[in-house]
Amino acid sequence: MEQISNDYLTLRTSSLGAELQSIQDSTGKEYLWQADAQYWNRHSPVLFPLVGGLWQDTFRVDGKEYHSKRHGFARDTDFKILRKEPHRIVYGMHDTEDTWQKYPFHFALSISYKLEKNRIHVIWHVQNTDVREIHFQIGGHPAFNLPDVKAGDPVHGYLKLDADSLERSILTPEGNRLPDFLPVETDEGILEFTEETFKDDALIFDRCQLHEVQLLNRQGAPVISVRFNSPAVGIWSPYGKHAPFLCIEPWYGVADAVGYDGELKDRYLMNHLLPGASFMSEYVVTIGV
Repeated sequence: MEQISNDYLTLRTSSLGAELQSIQDSTGKEYLWQADAQYWNRHSPVLFPLVGGLWQDTFRVDGKEYHSKRHGFARDTDFKILRKEPHRIVYGMHDTEDTWQKYPFHFALSISYKLEKNRIHVIWHVQNTDVREIHFQIGGHPAFNLPDVKAGDPVHGYLKLDADSLERSILTPEGNRLPDFLPVETDEGILEFTEETFKDDALIFDRCQLHEVQLLNRQGAPVISVRFNSPAVGIWSPYGKHAPFLCIEPWYGVADAVGYDGELKDRYLMNHLLPGASFMSEYVVTIGV
């Protein structure tokens, strides 16, 4: 476990999955879910080279089939520390013989965490080290403790969204997208949620509908804000478990549509890099106001 800190926040991270594992303020209050396996055994996994599930767990590159479970393999891969400073840590991994069996491209992936006052910059950098174009998705899956909710309590809370007219994707029980959308009602951007909100899995908003999600306390003040430029975001809490956390997940990619049997490169919301090119993006978590 590695640690970086400033006068406002202390972060702890793990080389396994380059995963953020703790966010504490100067009083020691914990904001990140602590991976109680009774509910969900992760904190904030990095999703790469896939976000969401494939149709029948299968994708194709040049007609050859490969198989993968949802969200890819980075979250279960050991990263190396590339750089560490008092307020910043950078993890990296690259392709290996093992990853070629799952994803037939050469690449380098780095994940950075940088503190700036009460803000956490989570930075993704993907480099194409192949001699051909590569195709990938990437996303975050941070889980935040719900304010005013304890383990076993009914799940309940409020979100402040930076849009008030929204449509969510409809998912099958296996997590694949159906072609239609459902409207999501808010009160001038305020979305009240309970456990029933997630009866049909995550709320997934694509098409750049949102760029900021705030988790509010009972007084209506923001406890956590997640700001992002990604075209999609997922909001999720496990249904039927009374789990006292909520995930706010910026995504460059989403799950396959039902029945998709095309090439990896032609999947919806894929990212493409020519040889030698790189992709960089970030999302920013703000603790408090």
